[in-house]
Amino acid sequence: MNRPLRILTYTGFSAHGVERSYAKVAEALTQGDFRAAQVKKLQHVTYGKLYRARLNDADRLLFSLVRHEEETALLMLEVIRQHNYAGSRFLRGAEVLSEKMQEADLNEARKDAAPLRYLPESRTAIHILDKPLSFDDTQAALFAAPAPLILVGGAGSGKTALLLEKLKTIPEDVLYITHSAYLAEHAKELFYAHDFVREDQEVAFLSYREYLETWRIPSGREAQWRDFAQWFARIRQNYKGIEAHQAFEEIRGVIAARAEGIMDVATYRQLGIRQSIFTPAQRDQVYELFERYQDWLSRTGLYDLNLVAQAWKPLVSPRYDFVVIDEVQDLTPVQLSLILAALRTPGAFVLGGDANQIVHPNFFSWAQIKSLFWADPRMTSGQDLQVLTHNFRNGRKVTGMANRLLEIKQQRFGSIDRESNFLVDPVGDSAGQIRLLDAKPSALQALNRQISQSTQYAVLVLREEDKAAARAVFSTPLLFSVQEAKGLEYPHIVLYRFLSDHRAPFATLCEGVSKAGLGAETLTFRRAKDKGDKSLEVYKFFVNALYVAITRAVESGAIVKSGV
Repeated sequence: MNRPLRILTYTGFSAHGVERSYAKVAEALTQGDFRAAQVKKLQHVTYGKLYRARLNDADRLLFSLVRHEEETALLMLEVIRQHNYAGSRFLRGAEVLSEKMQEADLNEARKDAAPLRYLPESRTAIHILDKPLSFDDTQAALFAAPAPLILVGGAGSGKTALLLEKLKTIPEDVLYITHSAYLAEHAKELFYAHDFVREDQEVAFLSYREYLETWRIPSGREAQWRDFAQWFARIRQNYKGIEAHQAFEEIRGVIAARAEGIMDVATYRQLGIRQSIFTPAQRDQVYELFERYQDWLSRTGLYDLNLVAQAWKPLVSPRYDFVVIDEVQDLTPVQLSLILAALRTPGAFVLGGDANQIVHPNFFSWAQIKSLFWADPRMTSGQDLQVLTHNFRNGRKVTGMANRLLEIKQQRFGSIDRESNFLVDPVGDSAGQIRLLDAKPSALQALNRQISQSTQYAVLVLREEDKAAARAVFSTPLLFSVQEAKGLEYPHIVLYRFLSDHRAPFATLCEGVSKAGLGAETLTFRRAKDKGDKSLEVYKFFVNALYVAITRAVESGAIVKSGV
């Protein structure tokens, strides 16, 4: 005999005015008595199987079934008043004819129940973005916590979902902002899934560059790493001992990144060894390179996002009542200060990030974030960073690989900071899969046939310039660089030539790594042995990129290799 069905309720559900009828129907449903509740089955294209129960002559209860592991539960969605199916948020205007409704069978409904990744014993509230989701204890506490709030969370920890659900509770003019245009658009789709509407709220979903353009459109084109690398290659003979990627990160993340303005050469010379990639003896040379960089930008019609932010501070005025900043590790202090300058009330923000997912050169640290935000005496609450360690996205094979990467990174670089010194903890029993695939023509052709007509697969490459080679093999629009893939997820991920095209840096990353030191349950905090040695900094991009890429996979990841 099946145990009674547990009742879960969507956070926006209200049975106001029909409480007694609802209680009676809910009791019948928990006992699995669909006949007594007069349950009919509705088929909805995007949401899936929906059911309606009769409350009284005029009103109906709309619900669905969800399943977590072996438990099936009822999810109460909304009360449809006066047969107004067209006004239902979840039916989205679909025509519902009573004569076409089908009788609902409980056993069939159990089989069709939508999967729920996590379901705690202690709570019944369910949030809905594109699909139902439930918060763990830490997430639930942070959802209810006041601003300002900073969330540190590993891949798949539900940061974006929590930020978006938090955003739904805020009235008036609010802003969701992140570096990636792909993530901003994806977040917007999640937020408005199933026609979510809040009448007293106006939300803007913007990438950082789109945010800049709301104040003034920069002339020219943004300077990218490849532009800098090509320019530096022509003058590198003048900068012996200066590596291009390190110089790019130093300019972007140190010299031009301060909220209080561009760093002058005297201040730059006095930086401590943890505040700069370069030794004191190299810094005059690096600063001269920065000055030449500014001149090069003006001559070529390119612009630097940091330098634009520095110049446009006077343009920004209070515009938003609340700001949500996602993937904060991709932004610099001056960019963050330009965002927060648009707040009508200081401290009215929530942000989330993960220092292990830095794939933009910016010298990010949580210490910088804390000093930037909490130097303001008006922000007296929320001064502790809140850490999310559970992983709700990936199977155990994927999280296992992700954790090994974090351990390798710690062995090579030491701990980034105390806030990021944790391994991800997978929730659920899904094993998932990681496999290596030889780049033989027959194998690639078979893989392409599998993914070309499917939205379940995405192909990831390391950098934008690697896309051309991938397009020659795969016929899918779901092709992303690592920087574009931030915040996204797909059931199956294909990593194309991630390792085989970049053997040298990945080999360097693994030098001296002890296999016996891998496989721990926790990370022990430890600093790098030589705090002044920054020679390995350039390699952090590669380990972070692989960590980001593989954790996009909900079920499986395939790593395409060649010549290995």
